[in-house]
Amino acid sequence: MNPPEIAELLKEQFGEKITEVKAEGLLPFAVVAPDAILEVSRFAKDDARLAFDHLENLAGVDYKDRIEVVYVLNSMKHAHRYTLKCKLPREEPKLPSVETVWGVANWHEREAYDLLGVVFLGHSDLRRILCPDDWEGWPLRKDYKAPKTYRDMPV
Repeated sequence: MNPPEIAELLKEQFGEKITEVKAEGLLPFAVVAPDAILEVSRFAKDDARLAFDHLENLAGVDYKDRIEVVYVLNSMKHAHRYTLKCKLPREEPKLPSVETVWGVANWHEREAYDLLGVVFLGHSDLRRILCPDDWEGWPLRKDYKAPKTYRDMPV
């Protein structure tokens, strides 16, 4: 399927849970309501027309007014690619984990949690992965202020 067809299928299947689409251009995507990301992800993987069997990337992005989580999906079978996005509030950003759909999401979600503070509900082991367990704050947030020292060592 090409990106416009994928966008149309998602809108047809999920209606208002798909809040925005960009079907043309270099990076086509669909914005998914956060509470629907798990359901949309399962459909994207299990539906034979899509067969997105590979989560190529999951990343968090700080846009100052919101946090976005971006999911880049790939189908080995159909050789197509598509991106899903969820827009979250800066205060207490959270959404369902997709770890049960794509196991590799475990690591990606931990990174987004560690660096941006996104909480993935239902994650099997949501803890820091790059920063020490007692690190304060979210280092990739635009308003982050790095400490001068950590355990008496300069940062």
